[in-house]
Amino acid sequence: MFLMPRHLPQFAAERIAMNQERPTLTTRQGHPVSDNQSLRSVGERGPATLENYHFIEKITHFDRERIPERVVHARGTGAHGWFEAYGKIGDEPAAKYTRARVLNETGVRTPVFVRFSTVIGGKESPETARDPRGFAVKLKTVEGNWDLVGNNLKIFFIRDAIKFPDMIHAFKPDPATNRQEPWRFYDFVSQTPEALNMVTWVKSPWGIPANYREMEGSGVNTYKLVNDQGIAHLVKFHWVPKQGVRNLTSAQAAEIQAQDVGHATRDLYDAIERGDFPEWEFCVQLMSDDDHPELDFDPLDDTKRWPEDKFPLLPVGRMVLDRNPDNVFAETEQAAFGTGVLVDGIDFSDDKMLQGRTLSYSDTQRYRVGPNYLQLPINAPQEKARPKTNQRDGQMDFHIDGGGEDRHINYEPSMLGGLREAPKPPKEYHQWVEGHLGRYQTTRTTDDYQQAGERYRTFEDWERDELVTNIGGDLKQCPEPIQLRMVWHLWHCDEDYGRRVAKVAGIDLERAISLTPLPGKPKPNQARSASTYTSGRKEETSPYRDARETSGAK
Repeated sequence: MFLMPRHLPQFAAERIAMNQERPTLTTRQGHPVSDNQSLRSVGERGPATLENYHFIEKITHFDRERIPERVVHARGTGAHGWFEAYGKIGDEPAAKYTRARVLNETGVRTPVFVRFSTVIGGKESPETARDPRGFAVKLKTVEGNWDLVGNNLKIFFIRDAIKFPDMIHAFKPDPATNRQEPWRFYDFVSQTPEALNMVTWVKSPWGIPANYREMEGSGVNTYKLVNDQGIAHLVKFHWVPKQGVRNLTSAQAAEIQAQDVGHATRDLYDAIERGDFPEWEFCVQLMSDDDHPELDFDPLDDTKRWPEDKFPLLPVGRMVLDRNPDNVFAETEQAAFGTGVLVDGIDFSDDKMLQGRTLSYSDTQRYRVGPNYLQLPINAPQEKARPKTNQRDGQMDFHIDGGGEDRHINYEPSMLGGLREAPKPPKEYHQWVEGHLGRYQTTRTTDDYQQAGERYRTFEDWERDELVTNIGGDLKQCPEPIQLRMVWHLWHCDEDYGRRVAKVAGIDLERAISLTPLPGKPKPNQARSASTYTSGRKEETSPYRDARETSGAK
C-alpha cells in the first residue's frame, strides 16, 4: 500500500525550489552524463552498440544491487511441464517462417520449466500486489535451451533499456523511508508518456491476476523468425491460457491477502497435485521485416501492442505444466533465464529493451547464482544438447563442459584436437544496417496516448471504475505538480479518463489541461517530423548516401 510523506505540500515545494540547484549526474568514473534517456544506436531504429559505457556501468551495477535475492521478480513459484508444436503457424507450415526445430517437429514433447512471479516486491511479498506478473519459460530443446522471458501483459513501461534502473528505483520503496510511495511512481511516469499505456493496464483489474493459471503470458519484446532461406519476419510471442483469464479488484485482493499472502503459489501447486494440469496455447503475431511507416507506432516499441485485428494471434503449439518442483530452492530459486538464450531460427530484433535485457539478464544470473549457473540441473540443456565448451574454472565449477575432447586443449582453433565449429547454415540471415551513431528520440509517438485511450474505452464499465478509483486514490497522495501533469496526460488519452480521475482525486481539471507540453516532447497524439537526436537536433543526411546518389550508385 502506498503511504504519503508527512507535510507533503511543504515537501513538494522544497523539492521544486531546489530544481535549479541540483548537482549534475555523472558515471562512477566521474564523467558528466549529458544523456540519460537513450542508448547509442546506429540510426533511430538500428542496433545498440557495445561501447555504450554509461549504460553498461549502469545496468551491471543495477544487476548487483541485491544479494542473493533477485532485484526484480523475487517473489515467485515454478513448475515443470512440456511443450508440443503443431508444426504450423496458423494454417501455414511453420517452416515457411522459421527453421527452429522446436516449432516445426510434431509429436515431440520438449521439456519446459516455467517460473511465475511478481516484479517489484521482495521474496516474501504478497501475491495480491498490483504489479505485472513475470512469465518466464525455459524450453530445453534438442538444439539447446530457448528462454522466453516475459510478463502477463503484452507491453512494458519504457522502450529504452537505459531507463530500466531508473524505472525500478522509482517503483521500489523509497531508499530513505523504505516505503512504496505513489509520488515516486507518478513522478517518473509523468515525465515518461510512453508509460501511459502500461499504467492504464496495471492500474485496472488486469494489474492483479487472480492466480498464475488464469493469466496470459507474453514475450513483450519483438523478435524475428528466420527460415531456411535466410528470410526473416518480425514476431511477438504469446501464451493464451486454456483456463481463461480472471483478474481481481482491489477489494477482492485485500480480502485474499488478509488470509494468504501466497495464494497464487498455493493455487498452482494444488492444481498440479490433484491432476488439474494448466495449459496454454502458444501463439505468434507476425509482420514483414521492415519499419512499417504506415503504422502510428514502431513495431520495435515494446510499450505498444500490435492490434490483433491487423496482426492476429496465430496458434503454434501448446504447453502443459504437470509436475511440481521437488525442491523450491534448487529449482525455482536457482532457475536462471535470459532473453539472449535463443535457438537457430529465432533471432533478435533491434528492439532497444530487448538488446538491453539480453546483456542484463544473463549478467544478473552470473552474479546472483554464479559464473557456472548453467551447470545446475535446472538450467543445463537436455542431454541431446549437452554443452561442449572451452569455458573453464570459476566459482563453484564442478565438471568440465564437453564429451571426449582432448583435455589438454581448451582453445579453438587447433590442428591437434579439441572442439571445432559447427557447420554454418546454408543461407544465413544478414540484416542491412546503416545510420548515424547517436542517441535518438522515438519519432512515432502518436500512440503514446492513443493506445492508452483506446484501452480505456474498451474496458468494461467495472474495469473503468476500478482504474479511475485506483489512479485517483494514488494521486491524492502526490504533490500538486505531479497531480496536474498526470491528469493532463490522462485527459489527452481520453477526456473522460482525465475528467473522472481529476474528480476522484479532487484536482482542478481546468488548471491541469492548461499545462503546456513536456519540454522536448511532441504534443500529445502527435509524432516527431523526422528522426531526432535527444539533443533536439534533427538527424542530418548521410554524406555517404549523398555521394552514392550523386555518382548514380545503387
